[in-house]
Amino acid sequence: MSTKILYNGQNKENARYLRKNMTRQERKIWYDFLRKHKYKWYRQRRIGNYIVDFYCDKLHLVIEIDGGQHYEERQKAYDEERTKMLNNNGIEVIRIANNEVDRNFLGVCQYLKLRIENMQ
Repeated sequence: MSTKILYNGQNKENARYLRKNMTRQERKIWYDFLRKHKYKWYRQRRIGNYIVDFYCDKLHLVIEIDGGQHYEERQKAYDEERTKMLNNNGIEVIRIANNEVDRNFLGVCQYLKLRIENMQ
């Protein structure tokens, strides 16, 4: 069953920009793992007032690829608020650090694969 996604129409251009300008780690996850995954994934998907890195409607799952700024206090508070909103709407959030994608891409893929299999 599909989840009804409400989004802020004002962030459409920003989502488009982010899709065209993914980070190196986002591109790696997208092109080498999610793009041809058995479930359909969306890049830079608008949900509420937020834009998430990757979203699978069938699984109600968001994958966030986090750079260093996500460990600063202000950004951590914003991320917690966003995760709470997503969770309250039945969407699980998985966070992966950029350096994990860089250092252990195969391990990240295995971790994601196991998490996804456990959701089915």
